Amino acid sequence: MTAAEDARSERRRRRRARRALPDTSVPSPCIAVCQVDDASDLCIGCFRHIDEIRDWPILTADEKQAVLTRCAARRSGSDG
Repeated sequence: MTAAEDARSERRRRRRARRALPDTSVPSPCIAVCQVDDASDLCIGCFRHIDEIRDWPILTADEKQAVLTRCAARRSGSDG
């Protein structure tokens, strides 16, 4: 799959997800220290990547858990 096809597929997935009811079973890791580091594109408060912050409302519970796992790894310094 080309990058353009991949991007179109992702846009379609987001559109479908917007129509569905958002999953609220996993609470947001936001701690109201919302400042994105320009070098890493990570929030210095919750350690989410800017794309993870943008997509949070449309992610499934499993996807949100994966984001939380990555945030914990970033916080501990073992990832990105």
